[in-house]
Amino acid sequence: GDLYLFGQPIIGNIIALKSGHALNIKLLRKLGQQRAECSLDVNDIMKILPHREPFLFVDRIISLEPGKRITGIKNVTINDYFFRGHFPGKPVMPGVIIIEAMAQVGGVMMLSLEENKGKIAYFMSINNAKFRKTVVPGDQLVFKVEAVKVKSKTGQVRGEAYVGDKIVAEADLMFVMSD
Repeated sequence: GDLYLFGQPIIGNIIALKSGHALNIKLLRKLGQQRAECSLDVNDIMKILPHREPFLFVDRIISLEPGKRITGIKNVTINDYFFRGHFPGKPVMPGVIIIEAMAQVGGVMMLSLEENKGKIAYFMSINNAKFRKTVVPGDQLVFKVEAVKVKSKTGQVRGEAYVGDKIVAEADLMFVMSD
């Protein structure tokens, strides 16, 4: 009954004697917090995404609820390849690369669903993209991506990119999952 509210299969055995509704809900909240507070490093990310250097733009995932929401990080360094030409003497991260990084974070979220493991998330569309501030070497981009609509083969997400507490970019993205 109550454990069904978790929204995902629980793999394991839970033995609770006369725990009652309130304690079951408390357990589900704890499980949800632990699930959300995960950490994936670049090696874990490469097990999920097909992208590799120089086109992998996610360094770490700091929270993940598969198919619901995710937070990822990209540390922007002067060594990133695109700064050689964008722009010499005044390096600025291209907006399309920020959106690609946002999409990669969203891809990790979508591909973390059990039914999508081993698949590839392909971009279908970008809508309402806005670039609010420049991103330069030394910045740390934090991507917050939330699912808007998830179907069996497609997903729509809303993403925002931050440097500190300032939003630097946002977009609505759509994916299709394929073998």
